[in-house]
Amino acid sequence: MKVSFIIVNWNTRDLLDICLDSIHRTVFGCEYEVLVVDNGSTDGSLQMLREDWPDVRAIGNERNLGFAAAVNRGLREAKGDFYILLNTDAKLMKGAVETLIKFMRSDSRIGAAGPQLLNDDGSLQNSFSVFPTLLTEIVNKSLLKLLFPRKFPGKHAVGEEPVEVDSLIGACFCIRREAVEQVGALDEDYFFFLEETDWCLRMRKAGWKIYLVPSALVVHLQGKSADLAGAAARIEYYRSRYIYFLKHRGRGAVRFLKAFTVVRLAVDLVANCLSCFFIYHRKGLERYKRRISTYCLLLRWHLKGCSGSEGLRPG
Repeated sequence: MKVSFIIVNWNTRDLLDICLDSIHRTVFGCEYEVLVVDNGSTDGSLQMLREDWPDVRAIGNERNLGFAAAVNRGLREAKGDFYILLNTDAKLMKGAVETLIKFMRSDSRIGAAGPQLLNDDGSLQNSFSVFPTLLTEIVNKSLLKLLFPRKFPGKHAVGEEPVEVDSLIGACFCIRREAVEQVGALDEDYFFFLEETDWCLRMRKAGWKIYLVPSALVVHLQGKSADLAGAAARIEYYRSRYIYFLKHRGRGAVRFLKAFTVVRLAVDLVANCLSCFFIYHRKGLERYKRRISTYCLLLRWHLKGCSGSEGLRPG
């Protein structure tokens, strides 16, 4: 067995079906297995797998264990020389997998490689990132790319050849088995978000190379799976960010980042309230109300000390 696809699903049955179909239609020339780890879905995902995809290995969790824990369960059962983590909101283009595997076989020190992600209309999507610092979290990222394009390259700065990067976006992520055996599996302190960034950092520190391969193409319906969770997913993002900074930047950086975030959320809340007031009789009022509700929830969560009782994690 050469390639093991590991897909984590949580109530995204229709997206999962499309994702699996893209594997079936586009992957040729290599042996592969597909493992779907279902995190306690209630939308009939497991039934769909049994009826429509009998060759897929379905691994059912009784509850939502989070992305990292679910991936790790898949890793323990996977038999491939290479693992491909694939989001349910990602669709493989023809030749993407073969291109990634061929490139990784060209250098035994490549620990992970990712494709160029595309929006549904074919436009480029961010496919890699630099490791988070206080600068990247406080200063507008577009401004950083404009002022320091070499240190903070944008999605249009990548040419056609593979390029070494800090970290990959986890929508589609190819990892060498030996790299996982050396640095370990995903850190389960992360429930959702930034677990792949942490993984890439650990690989880089261990001497593995991380590459973006632009000739491998994958359509990513960005955020569709997270959108289903709404504001709770935003809480998990902030929680994961603080976990990452605590592990890699220290407690002082976490305290500063939390204080800055509270101020920014308060400013955003006031700005949206004012906007809502001025467009009371205009189209778009409901959008501003949703934003206000989200900012209130996030601000309250921060002021309560970022408690573990909210978000996507089961109580």
